[in-house]
Amino acid sequence: MLSCCLTHTAIVPLDLVKCRMQVDPGRYKGILSGFGVTVRDNGLRGLTRGWAPTFFSYSLQGFFKFSLYEVFKIRYAELLGPEKAYAWRTGLYLVASASAELFADIALAPMEAVKVRVQTQPGYASTLRAAAPKMYGEEGLWAFYKGVAPLWLRQIPYTMMKFACFERTVEALYKYAVPKPQNQCTKAKQLGVTFVAGYIAGVFCTIVSHPADSVVSVLNKEKGGTALGVLRRREFVGVWKGLFARILMIGTLTALQWFIYDLVKVYLKLPRPPVAQAPEPLKKRK
Repeated sequence: MLSCCLTHTAIVPLDLVKCRMQVDPGRYKGILSGFGVTVRDNGLRGLTRGWAPTFFSYSLQGFFKFSLYEVFKIRYAELLGPEKAYAWRTGLYLVASASAELFADIALAPMEAVKVRVQTQPGYASTLRAAAPKMYGEEGLWAFYKGVAPLWLRQIPYTMMKFACFERTVEALYKYAVPKPQNQCTKAKQLGVTFVAGYIAGVFCTIVSHPADSVVSVLNKEKGGTALGVLRRREFVGVWKGLFARILMIGTLTALQWFIYDLVKVYLKLPRPPVAQAPEPLKKRK
């Protein structure tokens, strides 16, 4: 919960500008000019719009995403057995993370819908307590869950890349870049590896999920819209608007999420999983 809610809430100003670039590219042409337009229209306080739904939605998402990933990874590995679990570990990371994100997005969707409406629809509502009842009155529960399918399209590929790329990058860093085995490194050095691997994973998962992110932003702003309708209007180039802002945002955010997640484990003296090692029978065969 901490790793997701703290990081997403901290970057609300950048997220707000990114969403506005996606839904109103004519007015919000770039990151810096987008900040300028927002401050001129709403003052500095306008940059924090949407912080409350962001805090609550990503607390729930983080709770389900990280905890269920750990559970699914262990359970699927047990089903495969040690040798297949190691040989097929990339596939294992991908399936475990996709399974976790499926449930995490159901928890994320309602407050994400409120956040996008608050941030991108001028004059609609400026707070969570004003926007949520208004949305329910206009469209019922559908207002909060119409974005679930596009969220799955955005978040499941994003999370699959986030976890699989992170796990394999950590493995590669200890193999090729760090001179000592993981268990001989200090906690500070291990956390440094976590941060670097998290940033690399963040860049890749931003690219694979960006078109769906654009669709979610536009869809949650409109009443009665559909994902296919947004894609037809925006075409290929339109759905890549705001990519650079999102790489800056998500790269940093993903690195910090993994760092906080590992830091909490270190602080509470919880066991941290070692880098994947080939089981003994597999080593002997080689």
